[in-house]
Amino acid sequence: MTSRSPRDTPLRLVPRRPLTAARRTATTRRPRPPRPPEGTPSVPDLARLARVELDDAVRLARWAGTGPGTAGPTGILDDPVLKEAAAALDLTPGQIRAAWDRARLAGLIELHGGAARPGWRLRAWDNDDTAVLRGWVALFDAWSLAHPFLPHRTAPAAPAAPETDGTDPALVAEVIEAAPQLLSFLHLSNGPVPIDTLLDLLRQRVAELRSERHEPPTDGAHDPLPALLDWILDAAALVGALRPRDRHRPDEVALTELGSWAVWVKLEQICVAAQGPAGHMEQSAETMLRACARLSPGPARAEYRAWLAARPVAPAVAELLDTARGDDALLRGLAFEALRVVGDPAEAAVRAGVDEPVLRPYAVLWLAELGGSDPDDATALLTREEATWLWVDTAAAVADHGEDHLLVSHLETAVQGSVPGLLEEVRNVGHPRTVQVLVALAAAHPDPAVAKAMRRAAFQVHTGEA
Repeated sequence: MTSRSPRDTPLRLVPRRPLTAARRTATTRRPRPPRPPEGTPSVPDLARLARVELDDAVRLARWAGTGPGTAGPTGILDDPVLKEAAAALDLTPGQIRAAWDRARLAGLIELHGGAARPGWRLRAWDNDDTAVLRGWVALFDAWSLAHPFLPHRTAPAAPAAPETDGTDPALVAEVIEAAPQLLSFLHLSNGPVPIDTLLDLLRQRVAELRSERHEPPTDGAHDPLPALLDWILDAAALVGALRPRDRHRPDEVALTELGSWAVWVKLEQICVAAQGPAGHMEQSAETMLRACARLSPGPARAEYRAWLAARPVAPAVAELLDTARGDDALLRGLAFEALRVVGDPAEAAVRAGVDEPVLRPYAVLWLAELGGSDPDDATALLTREEATWLWVDTAAAVADHGEDHLLVSHLETAVQGSVPGLLEEVRNVGHPRTVQVLVALAAAHPDPAVAKAMRRAAFQVHTGEA
């Protein structure tokens, strides 16, 4: 009787079974999707309005994909390209700059090394109404970036103090946070609303935010809120969410059909989160993601959307990435699933995470999928070491939250062709959970020789022999 050796043991020892089998199957019947308010245009009609709104941005994105289309490191067009685009598209340089910003925010243009190329949304622009509406909603969500606040343009006549520009950056951030409430009020009013009413509502909301954060109230001597309200209304009008002001009733404003539909969608997401049994709208990202680990992919995505709809995009993305930096590998993967729901507005923050070892494999795959790559093909962008690190990270998630048979099934997803090859690279990859993963695999694996090899590898890593 001879002992067995793992030398030639193949990895595919058990039938293939997806990791998503570890998630609990949804047993509740999904309710009928809510219907938009009576009078809301159909999806094709809304998409037509969005195409009109983004016409210049689409023209510029297509020109950038076939012409020079180069930009500086910050994504700003230089003067020669600006003039060339203006001449080619019969637009002014100012219109080109605005269209360029809108095209980037709507996902029509992607920048790679200072060169612009058409985004996946542009490729679907003519035949996918849903992609069009999502592109416009991305622009709508980024209204404060599409039309940045410039104090020298909107500040009141009273001179500012010499050492400041007259506007507290924290106040601008609070106004941005209060804007969804103003837009919701406009939607629920279902008609024109006096600007004075919106100003009172803005003052009340800003006062609440300042009180919650134990900040002093705004300076009554030089009240900046009227100028900031004008900024919100102008920006909403420029992205197509607010009707141009009627010269006969200049003191009233109303949402466009696109704007009203977008606000309704966000309100529905919030209501579903607040009323549903899985609602975690007011919880932290970590708590929400832990709850989503028990859901199947469809309900989990609905939970992500509701959680995101209840907070500004930038802080939400930052909180998800902070959670992804933690020790729980499962939450790391789920955080990037939630970021896939965010889409284009999360690109800059995710791209910054490429330089962080714990985020890099996830960020590389996320950015590739955002650019239109097939998820299976995107893994080729990872180095062998990065792919192995990701394999260990996923194994850690399964070991902590899954079942033994799922952990054994995870073996067949490794890029190495045999157990000894896998163990050699796993020992050297430097993942902080390597020892725990190898011990868990040894305990779960049905083959005694393979289990022994994994225990030996775990001991070597633990003692520093690797």
